[in-house]
Amino acid sequence: MALPLDRLINPMTSPHITAFLPPESPLSMPVQSLHKAPERHGRAFWRLPSTPTLLWLRRLFVFGTTFALTAYSVAKINAVFNSLGTSLLGMVMLGLFTILSFWISLSCASALGGFWSMLRHGGLGLGIRRTGPLPELKSRTAILLPTYNEPPQRVMLNLRAMLKSLQETGRGEHFDIFILSDTTNPDIWVQEEQAVLDLHQHAYARQHLFYRRRFKNTDRKAGNIADWVTRFGGAYPAMLTLDADSLMDGSLIVRMAAAMEQHEQVGLIQSLPVIVGGQTLFARLQQFAGRVYGPLIAQGIAWWHGSEGNYWGHNAIIRTQAFAEQAGLPHLRGKPPFGGHILSHDFIEAALMRRGGWAIHMVPGLMGSYEESPPSLTDIAVRDRRWCQGNLQHARILFTKGMHWVSRSHMLVGIGSYIMSPLWLLFLLFGILIALQAHFYHPEYFSTQRSLYPHWPHVDPILARLVFIQTMVVLLAPKALAFLAICFDKQERQQAGGVIRLSISIILETLLGALIAPIAMLIQTSAILSILLGRDSGWSAQNRDDGSLPWGDTIRKYWLYSLFGLVLSAAAWSVSLALFLWMLPVLVGLLIAIPLVGLTGSRVWGTWARKAGLLLIPEETTPPSILQRAAEERNHPHPVILEAFHALRSNTALRHAHLATLPPPRKAGEPISVPLLTGSLKLQESPTLEIALARLTPAEKAAVLSCQSNIAILADLPVSSPNLTDGPHGS
Repeated sequence: MALPLDRLINPMTSPHITAFLPPESPLSMPVQSLHKAPERHGRAFWRLPSTPTLLWLRRLFVFGTTFALTAYSVAKINAVFNSLGTSLLGMVMLGLFTILSFWISLSCASALGGFWSMLRHGGLGLGIRRTGPLPELKSRTAILLPTYNEPPQRVMLNLRAMLKSLQETGRGEHFDIFILSDTTNPDIWVQEEQAVLDLHQHAYARQHLFYRRRFKNTDRKAGNIADWVTRFGGAYPAMLTLDADSLMDGSLIVRMAAAMEQHEQVGLIQSLPVIVGGQTLFARLQQFAGRVYGPLIAQGIAWWHGSEGNYWGHNAIIRTQAFAEQAGLPHLRGKPPFGGHILSHDFIEAALMRRGGWAIHMVPGLMGSYEESPPSLTDIAVRDRRWCQGNLQHARILFTKGMHWVSRSHMLVGIGSYIMSPLWLLFLLFGILIALQAHFYHPEYFSTQRSLYPHWPHVDPILARLVFIQTMVVLLAPKALAFLAICFDKQERQQAGGVIRLSISIILETLLGALIAPIAMLIQTSAILSILLGRDSGWSAQNRDDGSLPWGDTIRKYWLYSLFGLVLSAAAWSVSLALFLWMLPVLVGLLIAIPLVGLTGSRVWGTWARKAGLLLIPEETTPPSILQRAAEERNHPHPVILEAFHALRSNTALRHAHLATLPPPRKAGEPISVPLLTGSLKLQESPTLEIALARLTPAEKAAVLSCQSNIAILADLPVSSPNLTDGPHGS
């Protein structure tokens, strides 16, 4: 039976209502100018109180080693292609190799710093301790969980585990959790509300868990966080940002919050999220690489970044004042993909806070921070396309006035992580071209007479082999150092399966990674081309489950990669068997792209690897308490609502809570919502609920659910089958 209209429009009269939001505490967040120096309010810029001693010496080592390795490699490759004098193609190859060599040399030098830091048990700083009694807290911290069309029950699994973990620390009263929804799917919207009501059955969650859904997704995730700051940020000195798949141990959260309290000029502390929960072979490869190589890489960049660290957008604690004061992002002039709002906002927010005199630190030595990985190459390509656009967009922000040079280097590294793919492709293609020309043309190198023939470069095959081996050593050095580092830790070595299984796992990951690399190279190259052609990436929810596709879909998506591999194979074969065999590592991955993508995206081979004791990570063999809690939550059955209209009709508490979140009615002169207008008319003209559902588009359904008067109509609308209103949460 429908409630009276006054009860529907004024839901706070219901005794069942739980407040979804606390009182507002606005905080100003001005938009920053990229062309003017910021106001630092007397804070230092070049050396901050938390800057490590002799940081300049660390940076000198990293860049000195990088330039030395690059110079040596370039000299050798120049001898390979231009041993008898310079040529156009030889100089092109030399230029490409210089950039590529600098890239892998920088990674190697940074990894050497990380290896040294791990041997000295570093990676912390700021007085943070891994163990020991938890510090006392004085202030409140907001934990922000943005979500966009994610399955609510999946999100709530990790959230329930974190709530319990926070309570067990004894410091839970110092934290409030905000679910910040940008969801556009109307059914998921109502499911989120029901999930929050379910959690509110517990006293701690009822007092500390809040929910807010935006009705306009302005500026995506960055706008979602900024909206919270301007409405509630004044009540919280610090905020800890999560992703929908984030999971953090309560004790780690407490230690990070205490460090933020103790260091007044620190604006952000970034933890190292470890990938867990991988089921497919591709996801297990990702989490193994992230867990085994990731700490070394993170220790390396933290070692020489110091107080000029970076922000990865989640699993980090931020000083709210610093963020509001310096991180208000402007819109870039022009249209997407290079104009409009800034996509990869996290890099820029960190750079702007550092520009304003706030320290940015990474603490990779702390464990207890986790996330998930996309289950397949196809899924990661969708996410990577958005990241690629965001990083290329940084080229327009690179010369922001007053920015620290290390912050600029973060942007260059982000840009480089994508443009390296087309550069490797060009290097490969030019190499084949040189071989073809050397095969079909026979220029006279020592002729004293004028010749119409161009001067093609001479390739020294023995020296080329040596350069290749040296390049592989530099490229694979971080993996070797990571293997040594984990072997020095007896506990982690055993938890990763022991030396033999760990060695086999690294070989397996390296081989499969090498096969996938040329496919990823072409995916990123095509992404860059589409961006240069003006195509925007859009915004879609991320798949976090099974990554398998029907074989027909896999063939349709990847047949071009195999065709490209056939063309390259034919070109190499036409020159010589030696060149074909030399290029085989690249060619094989492209030729078998379809079965490779299909099999690595399957859970079957992921399960096989786990049973064989391969690609293991310590968090699997000896799960920490927070992962155990999350697993327990996953084993508990939780009701799921499938359709919003029926759920709101059948559940009085849910209906009242939903109404409490709605915006006030539209006033005369305000913009007219077309989906609301058409959806309201369709609802009024529908004789039954089922007919209304059939007529409404998703956008109209969402608009109808955002209007109080339409909820009243919905409550009185007849149904063809009364049992359809019986939901899992009846009133």
